[in-house]
Amino acid sequence: MDSGVMLWWTFLRWMTVLNLIAWGWAAWTLWYKTAGSNSWRFRARRIQIWLSLAFVLGCGFRSFFPRCDVLRTVIVDSSLSHVFWGRLVATVAELCFITQWALLMRSIAQQVSAPLVLSLTRWFVPVIAIAEVCSWVAVTTTNYLGNVIEESLWALCFVGITAGFAMLWKPSTRRFRTLLAAACVVGIGYVAFMVWVDVPLYWDRWRADELVSKSYLTIAAGLVDALTRRHVSLSWEDWYAEIPWMTLYFTGAVWLSIGAILLNPQSESEPTQR
Repeated sequence: MDSGVMLWWTFLRWMTVLNLIAWGWAAWTLWYKTAGSNSWRFRARRIQIWLSLAFVLGCGFRSFFPRCDVLRTVIVDSSLSHVFWGRLVATVAELCFITQWALLMRSIAQQVSAPLVLSLTRWFVPVIAIAEVCSWVAVTTTNYLGNVIEESLWALCFVGITAGFAMLWKPSTRRFRTLLAAACVVGIGYVAFMVWVDVPLYWDRWRADELVSKSYLTIAAGLVDALTRRHVSLSWEDWYAEIPWMTLYFTGAVWLSIGAILLNPQSESEPTQR
């Protein structure tokens, strides 16, 4: 048992509690502001509440039951820690997360008449759906190449999201341009992390497995393995490579999801300033 791992795990669990409180405040704020409105824009914004809740709960579950998918390494010795359940929860949560941003960008694009950006938003969810399939292939077969493709698709998707927000900057209202600029900065930072840290991490692991001619599982055998096998460990050596991305994911990404609830690009009566 490593005290550093225990401290990190404790931090994730406390952040889950705080994130749920933050989600509750954001959801109440939006609901209070839009109470009684029948506007399709306000109804669309309320969808963000439930999409965000799914993501917050999904990240919370994974914070309480951390696991390394391919290695089957877990912290909690429980059937809930099995990789299959973690991956299933992650799939639902991540599809909800990308849907949030597709809907947000679509709403802005419709209001400022940006057909190119509107077309771009249609690709986000399908691309991430493919990424989720690749993730399942990696989880079941224990082949990191699936993770390489998965993370590359996430990076590609956020290149599109960042480009979309950049294209919306000029036709949007002046008061919202600061938020769009911030979104672009976050997007660039995310893509940089994926390209220089996350994708190379899985690429190096795949290459290492290839060098020793690792025998991969079939998908059927991998599903059984993901539902039955777990290696309980609180050793720093087993977790140090996972801690950076998990920490950013279960904090920063959750905050972005909660923030999307409150973002109100333009009021219905506000003219677009070009």
